[in-house]
Amino acid sequence: MCQPCRCTPSAKPLTWNGGLALAQYGLWQAILRFPLGLTSDWLGRSKPFILSGFVLAALGAWMMSAAGDIAGVALGRAVTGLAASSWVVMVVSFSGLFAPAEASRAAAGLSAVNSLAIAVSSLAAGPLTQMGGYGAGFAAAMAAAGVGLLVFLPGAEARVMGVRPSWGVVRPLVTRRDVLGPALLNALQQYALFASIYSFTPILARRLGASEVEVGLLTTTNLAASVAGNLLAAGLLKRLGGARLIYASFGGLAAGLALTAAAPALPWLFACQVLVGAFAGLGFPTLMGMSIANVAEGQRSTAMGLHQAVYGVGMFAGPWLSGLLAAPLGIQPMFAVTAGVVVGWVWWGIT
Repeated sequence: MCQPCRCTPSAKPLTWNGGLALAQYGLWQAILRFPLGLTSDWLGRSKPFILSGFVLAALGAWMMSAAGDIAGVALGRAVTGLAASSWVVMVVSFSGLFAPAEASRAAAGLSAVNSLAIAVSSLAAGPLTQMGGYGAGFAAAMAAAGVGLLVFLPGAEARVMGVRPSWGVVRPLVTRRDVLGPALLNALQQYALFASIYSFTPILARRLGASEVEVGLLTTTNLAASVAGNLLAAGLLKRLGGARLIYASFGGLAAGLALTAAAPALPWLFACQVLVGAFAGLGFPTLMGMSIANVAEGQRSTAMGLHQAVYGVGMFAGPWLSGLLAAPLGIQPMFAVTAGVVVGWVWWGIT
């Protein structure tokens, strides 16, 4: 999919197509997550949605493996976006094991495990591709989804009293500043991440001479730094407070993107990914926990569905808009523009 992007200016239109295909992952999360949260709160159930996520993850991996063109990849990417929508109920179910005031701590722990799993899969992707060809990584993804399904299937679920959705109940919730504000800021972070490490940073690395194994190491470096940020987030939140931690998170993220725009070689690019990963790792769980910390138990899936639907827009817009920018400007100038957007949005959003 990314091969044409290594080459000449004549390949630039494919940057837009590739960005649009990558964007399907975030688009379908943005579409599904809020109604999924509403439905989960209505039924008082989480497990069926989590199990469905594993099934869809395996299906999406198979579809991308079997795809013969960019349209097939986009369709498989969309199905994996549907699968990832189950993250809404996973976060709420896990957070339910903690006191409401510990929501950010719970989100940080779960995010750390998630980032670690992505880091391991990214590290394995290069060697798997070299040993087994293009489809090997997708086969491993299908196997992992199957294992997750089998592990989760026998688990018991404690049902809670459902809350029937209505505009009179939902409107006050979705317009609350403590619910909507963190969602908008996380949308910005996801925009930046999906414009960079999950889309165009690997393309830039290849242009700087990286092998497939080195590209996997680059992503793993970013995710390892993200795990460290996740683990530090809860403690720093108590010391610095929410606003200061968010300023620090987005300031570091913008710095990493700006330095990526100037990266002359791979070692520089690796250092940038440490910055991007660590500071994004601080902000993501903090904002996610803040969005449900003061929400009643029966409405938490709805609040988290809103949060993740809104930041899903960033996951969709990141690859799409950055692809539109990268085609005429080039990839590195696009990173500079993205850094400027991060600084401007956070200044506007917090002040």
